[in-house]
Amino acid sequence: MSEIFSTDDEDTGEPDEELDGDDLLVDEDVPADDPSASIVVIAPDDAAGWRLDRFVAEYVGSRGAAERAVAAGVLVNGKQRQKSHKLEGGEEIEISPEDETAAPIGPPPPRPRIVWEDEHLAVIDKPPGLVVHPGAGHARGTLVDALAGYVAGGDPERLGIVHRLDRDTTGLMVVARSEEAHQRLSALVRGRELERIYLALVRGTPRSRRGTIEAPIGRDRDEPTRISLDTGTPRDAVTHFTVIRTWPEHALLEVRLETGRTHQIRVHLGAIDLPVVGDPVYGVRDAGLDRQFLHSARLGFTHPFTGERLELEAPLPEPLQAHLDAL
Repeated sequence: MSEIFSTDDEDTGEPDEELDGDDLLVDEDVPADDPSASIVVIAPDDAAGWRLDRFVAEYVGSRGAAERAVAAGVLVNGKQRQKSHKLEGGEEIEISPEDETAAPIGPPPPRPRIVWEDEHLAVIDKPPGLVVHPGAGHARGTLVDALAGYVAGGDPERLGIVHRLDRDTTGLMVVARSEEAHQRLSALVRGRELERIYLALVRGTPRSRRGTIEAPIGRDRDEPTRISLDTGTPRDAVTHFTVIRTWPEHALLEVRLETGRTHQIRVHLGAIDLPVVGDPVYGVRDAGLDRQFLHSARLGFTHPFTGERLELEAPLPEPLQAHLDAL
């Protein structure tokens, strides 16, 4: 732990019950691949012995989606194979996208609350359970659908999107309303000029009031549907946190992202024995929550057209606030 975690002040043992802090958010600045294109990959040598469906799940997001993809016709060296087919390593594997026409067509999700807007961009308050853009297993019913006709710019499948939140993470996101706005906002994200701050409830007692977690992360060597520190494809990741309040078994943290890797906050906090409450993948389950306690609470950036500094906030959703009040 000492190799990845550093404190920004002296170790004070258990933090004070109430502490001042001034930062807080999770997101991903990943490239927007064409979801309509087939995926062609070469199975690495260390995939020898893997079932085909397990390997495919790395690229389509879940075992269920992998089973559907294999049933639709995943090709191994040009031949269709069953999901139980064992890989040897070195094969060329072609994965076709799910047939979106098979997805039921229904009304789009309700448009989320608009926190701030002008003709160039908007900041929205994303609700839980809403996937940001179409992908494997989520052809429709996304945030992009909810904002259809309101946002613009970028990939046609991901109009207006310049950064993302996990499906069950709530809170602030900025979206573009024109192609020029999309380009300028994307530059802010790449330049790390979009300040993203989250609130996270964790189980455990932080060793200090403030700290920094600096540890590269990527797809796990053994479970490629997960992100971890044990990876063959590491990408730099830095997370800063400040303790806001503690309870006997929990702590409320403000978390500031310096980088924006997939699942970064959840993975980093778990790595220092402060798992996010309600997170069934990287954290700890809680009978009082049906999702992870992670909320994008503040967003700060300089407006790319006007130069105005925007500092926006979103309160905790009522279920998360009620959970805190019950601790």
